[in-house]
Amino acid sequence: MVKRKKIEITSKKEFLYRGIKVDDLMKMSIEDMLPYLPSRVRRSLKRGLTPRQYRFIQRLRKIEKGKIIRTHLRDMIILPEFVGHTIAVHNGKEFLPVNIKPEMIGHYLGEFAMTRKEVKHSGPGVGATRSSKYLPLK
Repeated sequence: MVKRKKIEITSKKEFLYRGIKVDDLMKMSIEDMLPYLPSRVRRSLKRGLTPRQYRFIQRLRKIEKGKIIRTHLRDMIILPEFVGHTIAVHNGKEFLPVNIKPEMIGHYLGEFAMTRKEVKHSGPGVGATRSSKYLPLK
């Protein structure tokens, strides 16, 4: 007689950023968090925030998590205190809402607001010849 294994249902795994819980990251200062960030981000933060980036963080700290904050700062590094906020990032034409998740820590805001759209071709333009007007059916 073969014994069957019981299937255990596991709960959703908590996200760890380089071995540290997000709650612990939120409690850290930027200087304490530097060793855990990628080198490019670490160098940028060591040089200090620009005045615009500093004002953006101050605005973000004032608003509650449900509200959307609009910004042109595509070069802003996503810090743990941004998690849970919705930030509308300008892509050159419009503001695209970005929900900040723990997986985004250490990336830039601009990485999540694409500046180009997929090309969608339609029919031939004005002045096209008879042979070029043929569109194959899919």
